[in-house]
Amino acid sequence: MIIHFISDKSMAYGEKVIFVAMDQYILSKTDAFFLVMTAVMLRKKKKNRTRRWSKEWYLLRHRFTHEHLQRALVDTEPDDFKNFLRMDEATYEYLLYLIRPRIEKQDTVMRQAIPVNQRLSVTLRYLVSGMDLEDLKFTCAIAPCTLGGIIIETCEAIIAALKENIQVPRSSEEWCRVAEGFQNRWNFPHCIGSVDGKHINIQKPANSGSYYYNYKQSYSIVLMSIVNSSYEFMMVDVGANGKVSDGGVLKNTEFWDRFSSNQLNIPQPSELPSTNQTLPYVLIGDEAFQLTSNFMKPYNQAVLTDERRIFNYRLSRARMVVENTFGILTTRFKIFKRNITLPPQKMRKIVLACCHLHNFLSKRRINYIRRDDVDFEDTQTGTIIPGS
Repeated sequence: MIIHFISDKSMAYGEKVIFVAMDQYILSKTDAFFLVMTAVMLRKKKKNRTRRWSKEWYLLRHRFTHEHLQRALVDTEPDDFKNFLRMDEATYEYLLYLIRPRIEKQDTVMRQAIPVNQRLSVTLRYLVSGMDLEDLKFTCAIAPCTLGGIIIETCEAIIAALKENIQVPRSSEEWCRVAEGFQNRWNFPHCIGSVDGKHINIQKPANSGSYYYNYKQSYSIVLMSIVNSSYEFMMVDVGANGKVSDGGVLKNTEFWDRFSSNQLNIPQPSELPSTNQTLPYVLIGDEAFQLTSNFMKPYNQAVLTDERRIFNYRLSRARMVVENTFGILTTRFKIFKRNITLPPQKMRKIVLACCHLHNFLSKRRINYIRRDDVDFEDTQTGTIIPGS
């Protein structure tokens, strides 16, 4: 029951009083009017505070979605469609088929689910454009908070569906095929992979101090990878903080544990082509890595001879495959060209999804890798022409 108080001041001045229904408390006309107006104002305020389920233009997604543009590009400009999502229509439909069971949602009595096609296409646009979620919402009519969940969920689905596209060779025969590729393309025999790390710039996580601060004076996580001569990832490890050196990141991977304990079925040392010299199969990297019997790096500049200088040139020429791969990845997925404002755990899924898509598109042979993307050697002058 609401308790009504009598104003002593009002009674003192002889103001007329009234009785309030449902109880026997006496109020002055002034107090009664004040209470009524207060109740009206509170009711209006409560009504104004009523939350909306969604903004009106989000509810008109069927009118404003980018899906209309996507259909128009398929029908009229296939090259622009390929630039829009970094793949042709057939490849897109195949990818959609692979991940559909993992991301498809059911309509409810409250609202319609966002279609699978929009979920995949908006995720690809986020990866290839590097657009912020607040900007991306205007191209797809999906709220940023919803976009964030869709993108991570779709990236998880891509990783699961394409997991076979990134595989460490499992047999001696597979390792030998990798070595044959380096021999044929770069004239570097017995090479079974080029190793390097790439810093993925991120916004400094809250309460992280200098944990992710790197020597480039930015905050990052590290993408450590091994690639073959065809610019395809054979191993990726994502998530180490940028403070750790490339050599330290590699040593903390499961791959290195198996590699250093001879559990990867790497071929036994054999004779080099056209010689009687028996040498091991090796990974190659730069000066940041440790020299071992199965890992080669360039000679130090202080101890170079003519023969060692030639060796450094040929090793560096083969090693640039991994740097070119990072360049292709950054060019195709512009998300890597800005500081990403996501937690490191979510960022790891973004990076892994891009790596899997890179291999998937490369294997589909859809001109994903162009000649001017990579370094090549001028055989007349013996110089390396850098890619774009």
